[in-house]
Amino acid sequence: MSVVLNRHVVLLTFAFTRFCSACNIVANRDDHTEDIPTIAKYFGTKTRYEEVNPYLLNDILFVNKTPLRLQQDCSPVHISAVIRHGTRYPTAKNVKKMIAIYNLAEKRKHRGRGLVDYINHWDMWYNDTMDGQLVEKGRDDHRNLAVRLATAYPSLFSEDSFRDCRMKFITSSKHRCVDSTLSFIEGLVKKYWKMQDRRKDMHCQLEVNDELMRFFDKCERFVVDVEQNKTALQQVDLFKTKPEMQGVLDKVASLLDIAASDITADLVEAAFYMCSYELSIRNLNSPWCQLFDQEDAKVLEYASDLKQYWKRGYGHEINSKSSCCLFHDLFKRLDKAVEESERQVVFCTVSEPAAFQIGHAETLLPLLSLMGFFKDETPLTADNFAQQGGRVFRTGHIVPYAANLVFILHRCEESHRLQLLLNEKPLCFPNMDNPAPEYQHVKNLYSNLLEGCDFKKECKLPSAIGAVNPIIHEL
Repeated sequence: MSVVLNRHVVLLTFAFTRFCSACNIVANRDDHTEDIPTIAKYFGTKTRYEEVNPYLLNDILFVNKTPLRLQQDCSPVHISAVIRHGTRYPTAKNVKKMIAIYNLAEKRKHRGRGLVDYINHWDMWYNDTMDGQLVEKGRDDHRNLAVRLATAYPSLFSEDSFRDCRMKFITSSKHRCVDSTLSFIEGLVKKYWKMQDRRKDMHCQLEVNDELMRFFDKCERFVVDVEQNKTALQQVDLFKTKPEMQGVLDKVASLLDIAASDITADLVEAAFYMCSYELSIRNLNSPWCQLFDQEDAKVLEYASDLKQYWKRGYGHEINSKSSCCLFHDLFKRLDKAVEESERQVVFCTVSEPAAFQIGHAETLLPLLSLMGFFKDETPLTADNFAQQGGRVFRTGHIVPYAANLVFILHRCEESHRLQLLLNEKPLCFPNMDNPAPEYQHVKNLYSNLLEGCDFKKECKLPSAIGAVNPIIHEL
């Protein structure tokens, strides 16, 4: 099914000196790879990519090609990837919460030594002008990812394809996504191809397409039924009253020597993510990390996952159905590549060997849910924290910064096969054991979605409700 979209296309020249925004503060990133907080893997959507692939801490460009090789005699003909933006600063809203918990701790600086004193020797350097902008580490996330993907599938990353504008780059309009896209391109141009004439006659279409990459903004039923519905996340609110969360709040209040009545779940979460930002942006194990042990972190991780489950995942059907347009766009591109490849008697490149779509965590999570990945038998609720210790819906494992869902189409002797990677590791399609099943088998698996899943129909509201103004909290 074809999805008709209004597209805003901008033509960019590659003047890479403009990649760093004038208002972007460059943080000091000393080498503290051996001083990683024990809670680093529990930060949910604010998790570093290196926690998912820790070998990158030793070699940021390392590619393990062994699990990527197919058993069949095949050649890759096309790659499509949906990628989250790289590491970013906290949003203005979160900075305000971070400053609030810092000010509470700062008032106790004369009450003695220890952790409070340690925190008060830490400088609050975050400010609301940062507002979710991409940091230098986020640019590196995408530069290096581009090189690793090109190293893994070099035949799909030819310099000629890029020069001829046969590689497609689509981005959300948000600055952190545009900057991530430009950094991805820079990684190919400077680090992989090492082009000498990169500023001469170098132009390609970078498409800003919020209909695809920010579909959640455009889905009225999602906005009304979930985003603006105060009861949609009632499980999240309920969990904040549970003994597990209250225990963490009481502990933090005690460690900071402040009244328990002054502490809220939002402030504790702000302190928790202060630790995450210091690690991801500056590579530091900050004093804020010492407020939490692994058991505390598991509780806060669950609170975060619970929110994403009910707002972006399986909690409400419209969460996943809002991504129908992106799902169809991906398979439309794969169908075209198969059709072109089948017309070739001898192996030949297709018209568009590569397409990269850069968006948000809330771009990827609904799509993965739509396709049936990471679905637990029992829904996540406020009451089953203890039973969900082994859950598969863990956002820090699924959508860390620079998370990537990669589709590689291979032409084999008897058919085309589709290989799927999540964060550069093989991911099997639901109910399929073959890491690269025949493409037609994948289409059969998703036949109901391919024949239906109409974005306009799924997202349409009764006319009586009227237009909505989305208020989206982005990741």
